[in-house]
Amino acid sequence: MARFLRKPVTVRSAASIIVTSTAVIVVASGALMRVLDHKEYPNIFIGMWWAIQTVTTVGYGDVTPKDVAGRIVASFVMLEAIALVAIVTAAITSTFVARAAHLREDERAEEARDQARFEELSERLARVETLLQSLADR
Repeated sequence: MARFLRKPVTVRSAASIIVTSTAVIVVASGALMRVLDHKEYPNIFIGMWWAIQTVTTVGYGDVTPKDVAGRIVASFVMLEAIALVAIVTAAITSTFVARAAHLREDERAEEARDQARFEELSERLARVETLLQSLADR
């Protein structure tokens, strides 16, 4: 995490942290649901199936927590799922915005180069006109 905070954030590094944290939450909440609501979740894999459904916001409803402790865990997993969707959306949007800003910056730089070329050509043309005028006056 310290390495992540030291360097500028890239989409790849943000995605890796999101995927890792989501996987940890799925496994941990699946195990926790097995421990807290063992009647509904007879094994850890059913708990993880429920966690994957919840984190991805699919929510088939085939497995739902019945005990209060399981519903508390479910609340935290649901909040993480909402945050996950928001973070992914923000990362994609910021990438598009950064790319558009970079393209605009490139266009402005190209316009500035073109303007400098036109000014140089204008100065050269003025010198040629002056030279022609001096030759015509002789």
